[in-house]
Amino acid sequence: MLAILDYKAGNQTSVRRALEHLGIPCAITADPAALDAAHGIIFPGVGAAGQAMRTLRAGGLDQVLRRAVEKGRPLLGICLGCQILLAHSEENDTPTLDIVPGVCRRFEDGLRQEDGTPAPVPHMGWNSIELQAPCPLLTGVDPRAEFYFVHSYYVDPAPELVLATTVYGREFCSLYGRDGLWAAQFHPEKSGRPGLTLLRNFYNYCEARHAA
Repeated sequence: MLAILDYKAGNQTSVRRALEHLGIPCAITADPAALDAAHGIIFPGVGAAGQAMRTLRAGGLDQVLRRAVEKGRPLLGICLGCQILLAHSEENDTPTLDIVPGVCRRFEDGLRQEDGTPAPVPHMGWNSIELQAPCPLLTGVDPRAEFYFVHSYYVDPAPELVLATTVYGREFCSLYGRDGLWAAQFHPEKSGRPGLTLLRNFYNYCEARHAA
């Protein structure tokens, strides 16, 4: 079973619906015991970094996440979850989880798209990703596939962790991680077939790891 971390930050229900569509057993939970027992954890979210961190700390969920990563339990961060896995966010000048080295930065004012037109912030819509390193989550995903983004901040993790980048006014990291710990700035649960394939690949990885 996959656990979807419940910390009152938005899109948990969308993630659950996507997993249920795939026939993947899952539950939205804030129960530390259920999170510890899950074969993998999805850490989604929309909203502000400061409020998210206050909620995580108030419920002790920051320590639950750190313990899961230390034990090697597979984890997938999505959008806000992707951002606050890093050490610091410029949003609300917030110290974040510091599970992964890096910072989350705000898109600069005055960004322009490649054709010279303005690139409004938040970045909202469909964009492709450019693979920078192999990633098992993208097995079977068309390299030309587009994913759905909604964000005003972008992640800047340690360079060796960057798996894919996207261009919107500037090049930024859209997928980072290492074996068993991944984070996507885009929303796979809202990205049609490519996103569902990514979620299926994550589940398959979790089940294989659990069975090993």
